[in-house]
Amino acid sequence: MKATVSAFAIAIMIAAGSAAIAQSKKTPATTAAPQAAPTAAEAQAFLARAEKELADFNVINARAQWVNNTYINDDTDALAAYFGTISTEMQVRLASEAARYQKAPGLSAEARRKLDILRGGIILPAPSAPGAATELNDIATRLNSAYGKGRGTLGGKVMTGDDLEEKMGTVRDPAQLKEMWTSWHDNVGAPMRSDYARMVTIANEGARELGFGDVGAMWRSSYDMPPDEFAALTDRLWAQVKPLYDQLHCYTRAKLNQKYGAQVQPAAGPIRADLLGNMWAQEWGNIYDVVAPAGAGDIGYDLTELLVARKYDPVRMVRTGEGFYTSLGLAPLPETFWQRSMITRPRDREVICHASAWDIDAKDDLRIKMCTKVNADDFVTIHHELGHNYYQRAYAGQSHLHQNGANDGFHEAIGDFVALSVTPDYLVRLGLLDRSQVPPADRDIGLLLRQAMDKVAFLPFGLLIDKWRWGVFSGSIPTSGYNKAWNDLRLQYQGIIPPVPRSEAQFDPGAKYHIPGNTPYARYFLARVLQFQFYKAACDQAGWKGPLHRCSFYGNTEVGKRLEAMLAMGASKPWPDALKVFTGSREMSGDALLEYFRPLSTWLQQQNKGRRCGW
Repeated sequence: MKATVSAFAIAIMIAAGSAAIAQSKKTPATTAAPQAAPTAAEAQAFLARAEKELADFNVINARAQWVNNTYINDDTDALAAYFGTISTEMQVRLASEAARYQKAPGLSAEARRKLDILRGGIILPAPSAPGAATELNDIATRLNSAYGKGRGTLGGKVMTGDDLEEKMGTVRDPAQLKEMWTSWHDNVGAPMRSDYARMVTIANEGARELGFGDVGAMWRSSYDMPPDEFAALTDRLWAQVKPLYDQLHCYTRAKLNQKYGAQVQPAAGPIRADLLGNMWAQEWGNIYDVVAPAGAGDIGYDLTELLVARKYDPVRMVRTGEGFYTSLGLAPLPETFWQRSMITRPRDREVICHASAWDIDAKDDLRIKMCTKVNADDFVTIHHELGHNYYQRAYAGQSHLHQNGANDGFHEAIGDFVALSVTPDYLVRLGLLDRSQVPPADRDIGLLLRQAMDKVAFLPFGLLIDKWRWGVFSGSIPTSGYNKAWNDLRLQYQGIIPPVPRSEAQFDPGAKYHIPGNTPYARYFLARVLQFQFYKAACDQAGWKGPLHRCSFYGNTEVGKRLEAMLAMGASKPWPDALKVFTGSREMSGDALLEYFRPLSTWLQQQNKGRRCGW
């Protein structure tokens, strides 16, 4: 059905925005005299007013952003920027107030936590200078929409980003892969460079006004620990899992060398980025056919082929994902989810295809936005996105500032650990796979290698995105060195290089959605570790006795009860408290991930004997 933005709807949005502006120009949400030391009671009153103001505004803002993401044009860009400006000004004003009330004696732990959330919870803070918030949001909207409108080419034919992503996973011609990679990065990233640099300058000024060194420090402050400690935590987790990644890189490089020859992929050194089956080389599962070992590599089925053969369509795929959560005893999604979600790419307009989950009203207006295709990747992505929706609904009973994940890594990990349960046994129970097709134990290396090509391959990418941004925000990466620093980090952490020479005329970071979309990325790195902790805990709760990677807790309501208890906490407690509720531990660790892949790790070391690993 063709979607429209009616004049009436726009008028309603403008009216609501005008009311919000009027509210924002009133005396700030406090009655304390500037010269008087704030009291705990005044802080509590401020928090109550701030939460109501944010909750009321967020509904209309979410609707404006939804319309812009699912119907990109000049009008919706203007609406998104308009409401984004109001939101930024409101958040900065409340964050400044929160910083003053943090000094009040006798604050409760809950009040102090909410003040911390208010002060550090802004993605892009604008300074108080007149017009700064408007300029910042105009730039942010422009960057986001530029990505959504982005195009590349294959064989000279212009293609959308989601179509190119699909082709990157199936094309095996190095020249065509190079064309897709280069055209996308040149067309999408390069034009963003000056806007991005200006955005960094403005947001940093806003962060400093709030008492942070820069925007990166502000982002790192939201993990219940000092910013430097959080950076050290990510480094510790990476050091724990890096040896497994190094072995996977060494093995994959050898297989690519065998397929393409030394002229395309040398046997030593870094891997050419466009050969790994993904536009950003962030997950490598699409080239499993290239790396699969003889015999054990044939796992006996192809999930994409099963979905097509059983005549699955995108809506049925989403219904199936919902069925996993309801099998745990969680309630079905509301009927409005099916009426209001964007499950496939519309034919009549530009949209942001990057998959995302939405909570419009902090009650029950839950949605997903995807350009779903009937394939294995999107089947898994659906399980992931619905994890966000179920988390959002579980904490809807919390006060506004606690309506979030224990940390943003938790939010990403919920759907990811459920998706780990997309095992052969689960597919049998869905009727997608015949019991006779379940791969025997001698195919476990194939199953694990297929998982590692996505889960393990992603780890350094998940870390380096924000390593780059932290450097940009801090100034250690100058504007004149944006692209060099990006590709240096890609080499350092991932061991990959672009297929063609790059210069500062390009802006390759902009070709990855989360950079122009201004989505902090450390959450995805944390999620890759946390999901295995959650998964092992769920399998232990379900009484699973076999190899960890074969476990599916589908249908286990006891796991569902424990999961619901953690989800319902939202952000009301520090994340170690939430972690303990479900896993019994307060420490984030890569141990469960390493246990899951231990048989593969041993096998990879054997395969790599005599090879010069590293780059």
